[in-house]
Amino acid sequence: MNTFNKISVVGLGYIGLPTAAVFADQGVEIVGTDKNQDVVDSINSGKPHFGEPNLDALVRRVVENGKLSANTEVQAAEAFLVAVPTPLLETEGKGFSADLSYVQAAAEAIAPVLEKGNLVILESTSPVGTTEKMAQWMADLRPDLSFPNDKGELSDINVAHCPERVLPGKIIEEVVNNARVIGGMTRKCAQRALSLYRIVVRGECKVTNARTAEMSKLTENAYRDVNIAFANELSVICDKHKINVWELIQMANLHPRVEILSPGPGVGGHCIAVDPWFIVDGAPEEARLIRTAREINDAKPEFVCEQVAERARSLVKPVIACLGLSYKADVDDLRESPALEIVARLADMKVAALLVVEPHISVLPKDLTDRGLELTDFDTALEQANMVLLLVDHGAFMHIDRDLIKDKFVIDTRGAW
Repeated sequence: MNTFNKISVVGLGYIGLPTAAVFADQGVEIVGTDKNQDVVDSINSGKPHFGEPNLDALVRRVVENGKLSANTEVQAAEAFLVAVPTPLLETEGKGFSADLSYVQAAAEAIAPVLEKGNLVILESTSPVGTTEKMAQWMADLRPDLSFPNDKGELSDINVAHCPERVLPGKIIEEVVNNARVIGGMTRKCAQRALSLYRIVVRGECKVTNARTAEMSKLTENAYRDVNIAFANELSVICDKHKINVWELIQMANLHPRVEILSPGPGVGGHCIAVDPWFIVDGAPEEARLIRTAREINDAKPEFVCEQVAERARSLVKPVIACLGLSYKADVDDLRESPALEIVARLADMKVAALLVVEPHISVLPKDLTDRGLELTDFDTALEQANMVLLLVDHGAFMHIDRDLIKDKFVIDTRGAW
């Protein structure tokens, strides 16, 4: 039985808004919070502020039904879902760590409206121990309430961690159908969080403690990162030996117990390119393989740029069609995108005139416009370029007429052509 009639979702971005909409679609009153007034206004008019399949219709429906509303201030509720960013913070001489300022700000915004019996869940991907820090930040502001840090099972406020586990482009489907890991600071915290997620989640829900839940999300993404690093390192080795790496991987994967992933221009997105550093930061001496994998994948854009520069030198007036900027195919998400980094590097290197094509956005990010670049349509870029650099395997690029590129230098970083 649903014992939660009103839920507050703090952070209405790529995770928070779809999650809020899915809960609202089950009849729960959702009050969302975002510091960006434009985001709040867009949601309250029934329009998502980013592209995601099936999200437009869902948001419009739940807003019109009065089940979802947005505000710039946190409202009182029975449960709070925190879905705010935890970006990388680079400290000179100390490497990378997690910027927990958004989590702390969310905790401090929630604290004043907390009431005995409330549940607070951190969904943001976080280093081990962050859920406990969030609870302490709230406890410091509400000495009139007890928290699991001090009172354990008898605490007034329940606190848990349930890391998001969705893929952009399939978020609505995966919020509902994916298995979830639910980590409570106490057994009671975990059980209350479980009852909340059972409102919408059809997949298996595994209950554990908060620290294990935090580490599970980091482990999933580090596992992917290590395996991609193996493929990316292979691609560099194969380039040296003049071997087609995609053909090699296809041959190797004929073995029944081998499944090598595909190499690419690097690793991007808000998870795989970021989360392994949280493990390294928490155990710098022990996380040797995970650190090396991150370094291999972070170095791949520079390798691609060197390949491009070498080819461009053989042309009198090189003009490069740079196809794709997002971190993966058929999304508009540019976060941590290696394609974006490569285009920026090439612009700085001044190896050629660059024609940038990204069909999923209408305006180039400031990082590129400051370098004098403009968005170009696909057909114009192919017509004017004498060199083609495929950075993202968008569906729009896959059915290209081979006659259009037969006389051009082609660098395919995705093995799609």
